Amino acid sequence: MNLNTNEAVALVEIFRQATPDSIRALSACGRLCCLAKGEHLFLDKEPVEHLYIVINGFVTLYTVDLQGEKKVIFLLDKGKLINEAVLQGLPASINCEVFEEAQVLCFDRQDFLRIMEQDFALTKSVLDSLAMKVRRLYRQMKNTPNSVRGDKRIAAKLWKLSRDYGVPCASGTKIKMDLSITYLADMLGSRRETVSRQLKILAGQGLIQVNDGQITIPDREKLSKYFKLP
Repeated sequence: MNLNTNEAVALVEIFRQATPDSIRALSACGRLCCLAKGEHLFLDKEPVEHLYIVINGFVTLYTVDLQGEKKVIFLLDKGKLINEAVLQGLPASINCEVFEEAQVLCFDRQDFLRIMEQDFALTKSVLDSLAMKVRRLYRQMKNTPNSVRGDKRIAAKLWKLSRDYGVPCASGTKIKMDLSITYLADMLGSRRETVSRQLKILAGQGLIQVNDGQITIPDREKLSKYFKLP
């Protein structure tokens, strides 16, 4: 999808409450960049001077623990702010990798702050986006590996992905992205072999179908009941 900056700004949900003057300013100072799968926008502890917003595709925010294990914190798609924390003016505290070929809208940090200073509605929208990330982190902390059985954690994650990125198909709801076992393991902070075994458990019970990296949920309500059972 070939968009210009004006069209890209119009697609971003947090800009919908902004004033016309802010929209004009954002369109004037923003720029679009295209990134291939596997590229990084920024790395942990790296100085970052731009605010990024996904226009097309998917990006992931992830950390690496002391053992070198990768843990995906967020998967972000169209219209989502990537790094609101950059407005604080400190180095990045997380890594950002392109999950699927993506188009990203970029703003110089200082330019964006100047526009926010003149537009409270825009500022509140940015705060709301950051607050939503915090709420999601709270939920992730509640579903730590020690408190929830592994297969139920995977079931809950697949249910959420089917809600956010699912499309109806003849056999249920297909998650519209290539989900490798390795990537699912990164999302859950688990080992690949463990996730593979647990996916087979879910598939054996008819809760999911896995075909060439595509996961389909035949009955989302049934999957929901499974991970909510004590």
